[in-house]
Amino acid sequence: MTSTHSPAYPSYPAYLKPYRKSRPPSVPSAVSLLPGPGTGAGWAAVARVVVWLGPALVVAYAGFQRRWMSDDAYIYVRTVRQVLAGNGPVFNAGERVESSTGTLWQWLLVGAGAAGVDPALAAVFGGLLLTAVGFALAGIGALRAGGGGRVAAVPLGSLMLLGLPPVWDFATSGLETGLATCWIAGAWLALIARPGALVTSVVIGLGPLVRPDLGLVTVVFLGAQWLLVRPSWRGALAGAGAAAALPAAYEVFRAGYYGHLVPLPAVTKEASQSLWGRGFGYLGDFAHPYLLWVPALFVAAAVLPTRGGLGGGLGERRVARLVPMLAPVVAGLLCWVYVVKVGGDFMHGRMLLPGLLLMLLPVFVVPVTRVGVLAAVGVGVWAVVCAGWLRVPYGGQIGPEGIADERGVYVRHNADPHPVHHTFVGAPHHLEYARKVRAADRVGAHALLFGKDARAAANSPSVTASYVVLGLNGSVVPLHGAALDPIGLAYPVAAHSERVDGGRVGHDKHLPAAWLAADRGVPGAGPGADPAQVGAARHALRCGALAELNAAVRRPLTAARFLRNVTGAWERTSFRFPNDPVRAERELCG
Repeated sequence: MTSTHSPAYPSYPAYLKPYRKSRPPSVPSAVSLLPGPGTGAGWAAVARVVVWLGPALVVAYAGFQRRWMSDDAYIYVRTVRQVLAGNGPVFNAGERVESSTGTLWQWLLVGAGAAGVDPALAAVFGGLLLTAVGFALAGIGALRAGGGGRVAAVPLGSLMLLGLPPVWDFATSGLETGLATCWIAGAWLALIARPGALVTSVVIGLGPLVRPDLGLVTVVFLGAQWLLVRPSWRGALAGAGAAAALPAAYEVFRAGYYGHLVPLPAVTKEASQSLWGRGFGYLGDFAHPYLLWVPALFVAAAVLPTRGGLGGGLGERRVARLVPMLAPVVAGLLCWVYVVKVGGDFMHGRMLLPGLLLMLLPVFVVPVTRVGVLAAVGVGVWAVVCAGWLRVPYGGQIGPEGIADERGVYVRHNADPHPVHHTFVGAPHHLEYARKVRAADRVGAHALLFGKDARAAANSPSVTASYVVLGLNGSVVPLHGAALDPIGLAYPVAAHSERVDGGRVGHDKHLPAAWLAADRGVPGAGPGADPAQVGAARHALRCGALAELNAAVRRPLTAARFLRNVTGAWERTSFRFPNDPVRAERELCG
């Protein structure tokens, strides 16, 4: 971004020059946090290092002690394996489906795999490293925002996060949560340290590639950047272009290659619909077991006396202090509102962690005052109690509302306190399914498995298998086979079916067996399906929007197909059909 005023830092390259009043004199221009020689270095400097580095070390230790790999993370792993095998960023060879919600995380794992690192280990330990780096960046940002990095400070918001077991769990898990933590903290620090730099715009713009819902954070942070810099219209266009370049380019690729505007899991989970009641239940499931209102009161007590008022007006110096503090709070609240709106998630606490981190960034550490120290002591006592004793009532299980202690479930299923490579020795039903898939593949059978029911498949080079646990399915089905799921995380036909009433959150689509038999089986080989239903489904698959959906993901990717996918992406993404084959045939075929 460029400014309408003369630069305050003429040594910067022209495209990095910030608005001359966007950083008041009280905020130093140097990135260094530690005082130099003769400025009182010593115990104060050591204390500052402990304040921002200590929480990072603690979360790294806690995450390592609870290291694990979620089944959803193995969805990423199969896509990485397909890329490395030369089949492209797909879940099944020959079907262009984007099953990875975190685009940037997927490609980082591809890079690790290309370097010879096991993608599963890269996902677990890479996520842990990024979580720790994110905590460190958050501490640095809070020190800078609170006093330029030279004031004495104590941890506050970081203590609240460190006391929560879900934070330890999702420090690993193999999912993109660690990358989200690092990006949120890094983008905030860039906003504070270099608000006028185009590289800051680029970093902020990565939000939708980290997770689509983090586009909310991108929008808020870009608005904050504009308020801090107040660029000319040319500078504003340059900043917007820098922020949008990578996400926009990937969106064109996504629309042309996959034929959709969003990753397929967003279609499956109906990310544009509203399920407020279920969402508030998800919020309560996170807040109640840990008594989150207790640390929230201490944080409020520390913030309101010193930062609640706007006395003195909103001059440039005041804006330069307030905007970086308010932006993550607004972004965090919007993230929580969105999560509640769409009905939450099936993993306990996971989707609320980014919003909580955002809201706590301005108070990650606070200046040493009487109120600040007392609040830190209060939150610290709560954190010890929470870490030691407070737990969800359904530990190691799926709760009554369909929300799971996801790590506990996979610890139990694998009979392993650190289930990174899943064996499922504690889940005989999963082992039986895996045994049947591997047996079918060994004999080279053209087998169609729906659950553990096997039939003959049509035009399959190997086994075609549908199973609700998609990560496991993708692990046992060979790359030249087809690993499908009735939920639709990697199966477009299932993803575009209508929701089933009363289904578990995130799992409330379930494609009947007749569709799989019609789509993948030979005539008369439906796994437990009514032949009339199979016939109706087979006819519906050749009609209207459903036929176009299959063509978009299965036809050879010519230039004409790419262009047709782009132009039809909006309509295709919003298309839904009844999962009853007879109704679908009547609606689609007339």
